[in-house]
Formats: sequence, structure tokens, C-alpha cells
Amino acid sequence: MAHAYTPGLRVTRQAEIEKERVLPLKGNVLVKVGDMVTADTIVARTELPGPVIIVNVMGLLGCEAKEVPEMMKVKPGDVIKTDDIIAEAPALLPFLKFMTPKVKSPINGTLEKVSEITGQIILREPPQPVIVKAYIDGEVVRIIPDEGVVVRTTATFIQGIFGVGGETVGEITLAVDGPSVELKPEMLKPEHKGKIVVGGSYVGIEAIKKGIEIGVAGIISGGMSDKDLKQLLGYDLGVAITGHENLGVSLVITEGFGRIDMANRTFALLKEREGFKASISGATQIRAGVIRPEIIVHLSKDQLKGEDEAKVDAKDGVKGGDPVRIIREPNFGKLGAVKRLIPELMVMESETKVRVMEVTLQDGTDFIVPRANVEIIED
Repeated sequence: MAHAYTPGLRVTRQAEIEKERVLPLKGNVLVKVGDMVTADTIVARTELPGPVIIVNVMGLLGCEAKEVPEMMKVKPGDVIKTDDIIAEAPALLPFLKFMTPKVKSPINGTLEKVSEITGQIILREPPQPVIVKAYIDGEVVRIIPDEGVVVRTTATFIQGIFGVGGETVGEITLAVDGPSVELKPEMLKPEHKGKIVVGGSYVGIEAIKKGIEIGVAGIISGGMSDKDLKQLLGYDLGVAITGHENLGVSLVITEGFGRIDMANRTFALLKEREGFKASISGATQIRAGVIRPEIIVHLSKDQLKGEDEAKVDAKDGVKGGDPVRIIREPNFGKLGAVKRLIPELMVMESETKVRVMEVTLQDGTDFIVPRANVEIIED
């Protein structure tokens, strides 16, 4: 049977997951191969140099540049505090010392450099600590020297189609009783604080704001409005990479923009995992170097008992019968199955020739779609 490679969204009951956790610059790795870690375990640490402040001592003291080193009360490398006197002009007479011009430090930090060429000094604020957490519960299987680690776990793994907000961890809880139910503000309760709340077909801006107010860790929904997204962010997103927004909540959309029922399989799997600890990330990049928002539900050894062993076979292509999701208009976000792959190139409205497939939607409708406009929903 003919087949073709098509990128896919995974909705997997049980999978072996590896996550590379690295620092933005070299530092110290705090764990070793074989260590068992939790999502909140700090696995690597480094420090970013603090910002610098330039102070024009020559101008403040009214002296020449070459005289500045003689007037310094501290030397390079010394630790200083805000309002410490770091330079002072000599007094003409001892009893006039209180009248001499002085330079006070504007920051806590260190004196880095004194220039007799410019008459300026450079102060540096304290270094900023940077830590990397494991993000998932699992085992450290590889060390990346001076940079980070690779953590492996067995988990339920679900990819969304779009998201915003960074990595967070919480307990899965359902706020709706079906995949077609909208998540409304009144459904969010104080007991949802710190949890990952699962909705159904839609979440609006008011419900998202209520979630932020309560302090929920994350929200999972089938769809949302692009207008609400703009209001939430305060700007048009465009094609930027998401995941760095400081919203107070991470949001994962599983189906697309608009009121779209969450896929039955996805909702059923999340319902089955209610009460389980999960890690989620809203980070998304649609274009080159695809990044998908994700839900990783941790499975302990006890929870794995009685379930089939994880089996992760990489798909080498899409075949007839494979479940797919449409990722371009028209029919954006709709689910269906591949009916057949058409080997001949077809001319589209744009007059480009592309490879296509015939897809049967869930309502029984058949239509032709470019292969680049679908994603496999992987088991």
C-alpha cells in the first residue's frame, strides 16, 4: 500500500519520553546518571553575569580623568552596597572634609573597572542565578557535561495543536463532563488552585482570567477564539514561538481556533488520568522546527501495573485508515481518516502542483486535501 510521511500529533496512552534539559550557558550539573528525579528537581544551575552600570566619576567630582584612580575608596573586585561612598575628592583642609564632593554607589554589586582614560568606572550588579528543573518525573539517563541532562520516563503523552505559557506541573482535574462542553468561569473553583483543569469544546477569555485569578496551573481545551488570544496577550501573535509568556497560566488547545469539540479519545484519556500528576507546556512553533504544546501525565510503577508495556514505534508514513486532523482552512481542526493516497500531483487554486490525499471526515464527508495540510493523530 502507498504511504507518505506526514507530521503527526501524538495522543498516546503510554509512551517512553525523553526530555533534554539544558542551561542557556555552561554551568554545573547537579545530578548523575541513574538518579531518580521529580519534575521540580533542580538538575543544573549556572549564573548569568549581572548588568553593568557606568558612573562618570570625573564629572561628579570635577576632576581630570587621570586623577580618578587616586580618588577611589574601593578597588576593582571589591563588593559594594547601595549608597556606599566609592569615590571622594580630597579636602583642601581637614575640617572641610564634610564639604568635599563624593560619589555613592547606585547599586549593590562589585566594582569591575576604573578608567583613567575616560574618568568613568564600571559597576556590575550581582549575578543572576539560572536553574533548570527536570520538568518530568523520571530517571537521568544521560549527562551533557557542564550543560544539563536527559531525563526519561514512561507517561501518557498528548500533543496539542496550539498553546501559550511555559512549563508547569499540576494534578489533572476535569471541570466539564464531556468533550463538547464549554469551560465557563463559574466552573472554576478555589479547589482548582495549582491544578491542570480540563475543559471541553471551548474556553473564553473570562474563564481564562478566572483561572489566573484562582491560580490554576494550566488549562486544556479543545478550542478558543483568536480574538481572545490577542486580548490575553495584548498583541497579535503572528508566527512567533510561544511558551515564554508570563500569563500566570499555561494554556494547551488540542483541536484549533473556534468552538471545536475535544477529540473523544483525548478527552477519554484525560478523564482516565484524572488525579494524576502531569507536566504541561504551551510552547508552540508551527513553522520550521515544529514544536507542539504537550501534556505528559506521569505514570508510577504501581500505576503501570496492569497496563500494557509502553510501545513507541516511529511511524514512517501515513496510510489508508490512519486518523488525521486538518491543520489548514477550510475544515481547520476537523478530525477524519485517510481514505486513500492519490499518487498523481494535483493543481490547487494557487496553481501549484502538490501531492494530495482523500480524507473522510467524522460526519462522513469526503474531500481532497494537500498532504501538507494534515497531521497524523498517532496512537
